[in-house]
Amino acid sequence: MNGQSSQQQPKDGRHDDDAALTEFLASLMDYTPTIPDELVEHYLAKSGFQCPDVRLTRLVAVATQKFIADVATDALQQCKARQSAVIKDKRDKQQKDKRLILTMEDLSKALREYGVNVKHQEYFADSPSAGLDAASREE
Repeated sequence: MNGQSSQQQPKDGRHDDDAALTEFLASLMDYTPTIPDELVEHYLAKSGFQCPDVRLTRLVAVATQKFIADVATDALQQCKARQSAVIKDKRDKQQKDKRLILTMEDLSKALREYGVNVKHQEYFADSPSAGLDAASREE
């Protein structure tokens, strides 16, 4: 009997998992994700994936939203660490403006933790006219 009852538990656990998954997928029908279905469908189609089930599209949207939230949180932590190091270096000056400034470096470090390597251009313009000669700016 002990052998049979131990075999029954995995089936019951699997049934619970299946029921939870079914319930979760059903709840996706009522959920409106932050990332629109059309955008998710566009990128899925661009990668060669097509599925008429809107629940799967919303599942991808929820996973994408979670990924973006995790990256943003990690980038915020990078930003706070960087700015606290700057404040320690400049103890003489009191910093009146305590706004956090997220840089590409912060975002790159956060993305690197997830295996995404970002290569940005060596030159970023501060304004649309930066880098143009004086004659071009006047036009």
